[in-house]
Amino acid sequence: MRRVLKVAVATIAFLGVAAGAQADQFVRIVSGPAGGSWYPLGAAMSEIINKNVKGVTSSNGPGGGVGNIKDVSKGNAELGWSYGHTAYNGISGRGSFKKAYPNVRYMATLYPAGLQTAVPAKSNIMSYADLKDKNISPGKAQWSGFAAFKMVFGYYGISVDDVKKNGGAVHHVSYSDSVALMKDGHIDAFSGLTSVPQASFLDLEFSKGIRLLPIEDKLLAKIIGENPGYIKMTVTKDHYKSLEKSVPTLGAVTVLVASKDLPDDVAYNLIKALWDNHGNLLKVKKVWAKVKLEDALLGAAIPIHPGAKRFYDEKGVAAK
Repeated sequence: MRRVLKVAVATIAFLGVAAGAQADQFVRIVSGPAGGSWYPLGAAMSEIINKNVKGVTSSNGPGGGVGNIKDVSKGNAELGWSYGHTAYNGISGRGSFKKAYPNVRYMATLYPAGLQTAVPAKSNIMSYADLKDKNISPGKAQWSGFAAFKMVFGYYGISVDDVKKNGGAVHHVSYSDSVALMKDGHIDAFSGLTSVPQASFLDLEFSKGIRLLPIEDKLLAKIIGENPGYIKMTVTKDHYKSLEKSVPTLGAVTVLVASKDLPDDVAYNLIKALWDNHGNLLKVKKVWAKVKLEDALLGAAIPIHPGAKRFYDEKGVAAK
């Protein structure tokens, strides 16, 4: 009887190993919130991977720039969307990160994004300083947009806690919920670090009418000088037709990162499939036209994944 049991156990163990050997590599992507650009692009990436990378099964889920770095580093996801400065801060334990998240590697530089803080067109709010006692929606706590908003707020001598102390309110909700709140008159300002233009702001421009708050050039230069990874961006009438003049604001570069534990051959095949199917992503969002292979390592401030580096070496793409 014992002998039969041993054989049965051994057989089950063998079958388990064999099944494991045949199982697909699962690649979980954490992208962005509903209503933003990252989520539909992340979903399209997942579809490309499922169709073009043999032995890999992929899924896409919502996320935010800061939280995605943490999830990828902790092994809760294999790929994540974020920003260049957020990835650097995460791996270094700076900014919004209370500790370092070292298990993150660079996969690609994507497209620029801008901090857009909208107020109703007829509002008397003209500056970030005017938001000190208002009802605002600056993004969820784990989003890079909230981190950027808090930083800019700080340069005006205000904290998010000050808003609450002054009688205002802070709503940490999604883009779609922010749009609804502003349409109903329940918030005075909605902020997001996202593509320019972006659907949520276009919706508000069309239905309610908005203005975007500028960051003064001198202060903007100071912020960028003291916070590596950020860039200057100018929002114009080419982006939102109702703008009466160009709006200087804080910009950042969207990036794709991976877990350092993602096997090199899988990382190579993933990044190859994504670049080979560039046109499919362009069909999802026009902003993808700004994503160029020659700029794929532009501003890479954290170690590049070895599998991705092999692909870029073959293509003659180097870090800049």
